[in-house]
Amino acid sequence: MLEQHFRNDPDVVFTREPTTGWIGDVVNQAIGSRTDPMAELFLFIADHADHLSSLIKPALDDNKMVISDRYSDSRYAYQGVTLQGIIKSPLEWVIELHKDWTIIPNLTILLDINPAVSIARVDSRSKQTKFEKIDFLQQVRDNYLKLVDMEPDRFLVVDAQQPIKKVKEIILAAVVENFRYPL
Repeated sequence: MLEQHFRNDPDVVFTREPTTGWIGDVVNQAIGSRTDPMAELFLFIADHADHLSSLIKPALDDNKMVISDRYSDSRYAYQGVTLQGIIKSPLEWVIELHKDWTIIPNLTILLDINPAVSIARVDSRSKQTKFEKIDFLQQVRDNYLKLVDMEPDRFLVVDAQQPIKKVKEIILAAVVENFRYPL
């Protein structure tokens, strides 16, 4: 929706993680396999580092607005679950791994949804990945809410169970307000 709204603006860059580059391709292969959780984390981190240097930093240096579908908070929340029992305090550990080199977003929009509703939506449109299990997603949601508690001023939590039109209105208004961008 945001990409549609800003499609003609050369000062807005859209991206996503995992990326569509070769490292992102490897990350996607790992997601679809039985890759060791620690190896998977470092693949995600490698993709993020390359993403920062090849796209995000240059765009920000050119005073462009960067909008990313998933970013480091997603890694914190998900890998904070996959690494349970392997690393003590995995959420905090993954955050610490990023300290001093990642770029912290000005605004993070968290689309909050009951995991059961999320699974039903995914089931209706595509094949599930290993991450799309209700118990797992509840833990991921809990991690996201911990991140919100850590930095409440950076997050906008949107109830994604509202009608899609309302969700879109809230998101667009937040982007416009936070970046003083004309509608």
